[in-house]
Amino acid sequence: MRQAAMSDPITEELFRNAISAIGDEMVLTIYRTAYSGVLKNIMDYSAAICDACGRLVAQGLSLPGHLCSIPVALQAVLAHFGDDVWPGDIFINNDPYDGGMHLPDIFIFKPLFASGERSGERSGGQSERPIGYAATICHHTDVGGRVPGSNASDSLEIYAEGLRIPPLKLYERGEPNTTLFRMIERNVRLPGRVFGDIRSQLAACEIAARGMADLVNRYGSEQVTALMVSMMDYSERLTRQCLMELPDGEASFTDWIDDDQIDIGVPIPLVCTIRKRGDSMEVDWTGSAPQVKGAINNTFSYTAAMSFTAVKSVLSVNMPNNDGVFRPIRIIAPPGTITNGKLPAACAARGLTGFRGVDCAFGALAQLYPDKVFAASDGGNTGLTIGGYDKALNPFIYVDFISGSWGARPWADGLDGNTCMFANMASFSVEVIEAENPLEVLDYEFIPDSGGAGRFRGGMAQRKTWRMLADEGVLQVRADRQTHRPYGLWGGGPGAPGRNVMHPGSAGETRLHAKITMNLKRGEVFRHELPGAGGWGPALERDLELVARDLRDGLVTIAAAARDYGVVAAGDPPMIDAAATEVLRGRLKAERTPLPAVAWEPAS
Repeated sequence: MRQAAMSDPITEELFRNAISAIGDEMVLTIYRTAYSGVLKNIMDYSAAICDACGRLVAQGLSLPGHLCSIPVALQAVLAHFGDDVWPGDIFINNDPYDGGMHLPDIFIFKPLFASGERSGERSGGQSERPIGYAATICHHTDVGGRVPGSNASDSLEIYAEGLRIPPLKLYERGEPNTTLFRMIERNVRLPGRVFGDIRSQLAACEIAARGMADLVNRYGSEQVTALMVSMMDYSERLTRQCLMELPDGEASFTDWIDDDQIDIGVPIPLVCTIRKRGDSMEVDWTGSAPQVKGAINNTFSYTAAMSFTAVKSVLSVNMPNNDGVFRPIRIIAPPGTITNGKLPAACAARGLTGFRGVDCAFGALAQLYPDKVFAASDGGNTGLTIGGYDKALNPFIYVDFISGSWGARPWADGLDGNTCMFANMASFSVEVIEAENPLEVLDYEFIPDSGGAGRFRGGMAQRKTWRMLADEGVLQVRADRQTHRPYGLWGGGPGAPGRNVMHPGSAGETRLHAKITMNLKRGEVFRHELPGAGGWGPALERDLELVARDLRDGLVTIAAAARDYGVVAAGDPPMIDAAATEVLRGRLKAERTPLPAVAWEPAS
């Protein structure tokens, strides 16, 4: 039975939790029903509820990288269709130059009506206005283009990257758009998997429709609308209050992407300036490189997402993710730059720039709020795809996003084997990789001594090695931080650089570039090593118990303990000689020049 309309704090809190739970249930629905490993194993997707104006109201447990993308994509749909929205309609969009981010990320939107799925017609045939929208975004295994997985970083323009879908109706009043379905089927390498994942998005939207119907039945449509507005206003108030707690100031930071795979060896600057005044903040990317030839250009929504993620991480309250968080934070990203590419800029591998952008924003925030910001993470996850055909010409595509580590924090070590904050993805099960693809995973392990040294050390890097079991295929890798290492803060050292290696440990071992598109033949072995994360604080001030723990765990070797931390150890298991350590640390303190506030250096 519908309850009387209320606007007291208890009702608002119950509503916030109820609608957030719908977003979480949408996320779990995709997890349980998806076909592809990139969704069911890595969890590269998000789900949300938006209001009738396309504003984000509640985002499920998913990716910070999608913080701003959903409302931008939905508002592009609304701009195209206006009032031409009916029960049974389902919208689709992946066009980076019309609301999308990059082509593998397909948005599905379902309008939610107070009357559920009834006809919704008023007198004169006027459509009932939606009360909100269910929104999902999923990274799909393949959307066509020149390279399996549609995610190569060496494409030169958007037209080479795959099928570009402008805002369209996938279903109209409950009827499928058969023309569009056929177009998608003929332009992707694995239509069964792509359509299976689209159906998982549709299922999540149906869950949202049922959840919204329950809320309307409980509160009434007018009160639901008012409570959604209240929820966004609540997040805005919390965000402004948290910003007021921070000192005013301005700081800039420049970091460098190694290159774009086209102009090899030419570093690409990312410049972030943070301006904090009162209850608002400005994140300005002016000074960043012009858009590049390679496919690492951001759309504005992705640059906004990386900016919001960095700022939100230094706030004292974890308020609900919605439009209210965005309002006090202004994003400046000049068009035609790598942070806001213009048509026909390629953008399939824009994830690299987004991950690096978060660390760049942290570099500026660290100067303003040194006790709240951790050192550079591993540079984001590495995107890797291996695709080809078997003897019967059946396609296979393995898509992996290899997660790494967090930078050292002002109060603790960085996290080992944990995806960077902006990605928030899971690790692909080795058993599933081998069961579903013609590949053998030879190792997946931490790399000793790879975390940046410091009072608190950076997270350790990982390596992963594959052997090709098919006759041949295309290997594509999107990685970075092989030249410009993850920075340390306040005397902490930089993390180890990443590496790509063919035939590691053999006479034919060959070092490769960070970004690769190449053929891989049967029996060939490829290894990727992620970068380590940066350290925080002087390494000679590290607690001996922490060094002893890392020595026991094999994360730091005896040689590195002496070199980086001035710790003398021997034996198996290693035992620290406290007296010798005191002497060595005294000598190293006299010899060493203190590292600057931000420790960055090119890889040797």
